[in-house]
Amino acid sequence: MTLRLGWFTAGRGPGSRGMFERALAAIDDGSLDAQIAFVFMQRERGEGEGSDGFMDLAASRGIPVIELSSQRFRREHDGDFAGHRDKYDRQAVELLRQHEADVCVLAGYLLILSPVLIDAYDFVNLHPALPDGPVGLWQKVIWELIDQRADETGNMTLVVTNDLDRGPQLTFDRVPIKGDAFDALWDAPRIAGSEEDPLFSAIRTASVRREPVLLVETLRALATGALRVDTPPVSPLDLTGDVEAALRAS
Repeated sequence: MTLRLGWFTAGRGPGSRGMFERALAAIDDGSLDAQIAFVFMQRERGEGEGSDGFMDLAASRGIPVIELSSQRFRREHDGDFAGHRDKYDRQAVELLRQHEADVCVLAGYLLILSPVLIDAYDFVNLHPALPDGPVGLWQKVIWELIDQRADETGNMTLVVTNDLDRGPQLTFDRVPIKGDAFDALWDAPRIAGSEEDPLFSAIRTASVRREPVLLVETLRALATGALRVDTPPVSPLDLTGDVEAALRAS
């Protein structure tokens, strides 16, 4: 049975769009037996060129786009978004009531889900680290890796729960950050705390390049039944070989 996907995003940057386009391409070439049932945007038209373009792309494919501006919601509640978090998600659930999905993807979605949405759908999220790696925002992850002089990093997918970034792990891939392309950068002086630090930038680039590929490979495993969100594997699946093969083929 074709996997029905819900896609949650702000859609504002090339990373978000890249994951969406990679999934669409896999659906188009038949390698992913899925359909994107809807796109939920935390922005509305006119709030940004990137998100407007994302909406145009989805609409051009006949995919319903549901908009609920978190910026406008924040203004309507005197800037207190956190204090009205459940209310925003209740509005989202109401707008999505007529749309069904087997799995929902968080891809560039910039809001933490409340239990209201988590109870309504099964969500899969990406985290830019290995299963036993650092937690937190991607910037924090990279600086911890640099402080540890780590040999590798990675990406993983996990089921979203109320325990932020600690839900059941589904898949991961390994990204080496030592070797010819990195060794000179490790020996160079650091630009402390700056995303312009050459090593920081190189680690981020290597990780981001693989994120959409891991996501699509994970969705393929869900579509074939090799993975199930409601019964996650005891240990996450290592999809490094699949990711590398997909990168070589693209």
